[in-house]
Amino acid sequence: MKLTKLEAVDSIKYVAEKPTEASLKNEHDYLVAEKLTKKLLEKGLISQSEFDKIMVKNRETFSPFLAEIMS
Repeated sequence: MKLTKLEAVDSIKYVAEKPTEASLKNEHDYLVAEKLTKKLLEKGLISQSEFDKIMVKNRETFSPFLAEIMS
C-alpha cells in the first residue's frame, strides 16, 4: 500500500507572476476573437464544428491564460 503525506495548507506557497504587457494583449485579442467568432456562429455564417476548430486555433495563436482554466 502506498501512503501519501499531506501537508498543511499553510505550508503551500504560491507565487503569482505579474502579467506582462504582451500576455495582457494576448488575453484581450483572444477575447475579441472569441466574441467575433460567437457572432459568426449566432448568425449562422459558420457551423458549430467550424466554431470549435476556430476556437482551438485561437487558443493556439493567443495562448490566453483564462482559456486554459475556462476550457
